[in-house]
Amino acid sequence: MTIDTTRINQQMTHFDGHQEIWLFGYGSLIWKADFPYLERRPAHIRGWVRRFWQGSHDHRGTPEAPGRVATLVRDPDAICHGMAYRITPETLGPLDVREKNGYLRVVTELHFDDAPDDSRMSESAEGLVYLATEDNAAFLGDAPHDAIARQIAQAQGASGPNRDYLLNLAAALERLGHHDEHVVSLASHLDGKLSS
Repeated sequence: MTIDTTRINQQMTHFDGHQEIWLFGYGSLIWKADFPYLERRPAHIRGWVRRFWQGSHDHRGTPEAPGRVATLVRDPDAICHGMAYRITPETLGPLDVREKNGYLRVVTELHFDDAPDDSRMSESAEGLVYLATEDNAAFLGDAPHDAIARQIAQAQGASGPNRDYLLNLAAALERLGHHDEHVVSLASHLDGKLSS
């Protein structure tokens, strides 16, 4: 059921020869940066919305009982807030393993949220984002929020309970000052699942 994308990602050559790369995180990479980085800045990307539509058969679930984690879905009017990390190319190796369950590296334009107020345009840079599209084997797709929350409440994997992933993401976005209706709604539905 899982698809290991490590080899595919390691064949990407877009940033060959670069000393540094910007990486955009929109899920656990916001609050669990267990990799070396040179700089960390709040940022956003345009044209994507965060959704808990990707199955997790390794970190937050098992092949028999997959959890649900965030991926990005195209929406031309959307802005997805998260965290950008300036990293060296060597850091991509361990990240490719961490994100191997269906995620592919995609080039994107990052817009930094901490640009000076007096700047006429937002500061931006080209970077990478890991995303899992609907054509990967672990993609679960949309479902009623109550059903997604039930699956999250029950799932657990090598990185711990799936509910911790959702609740840590909700808290991290709140600390950044961003309201993500999808995440907030799932966290609200999850509360009922944990208390019952």
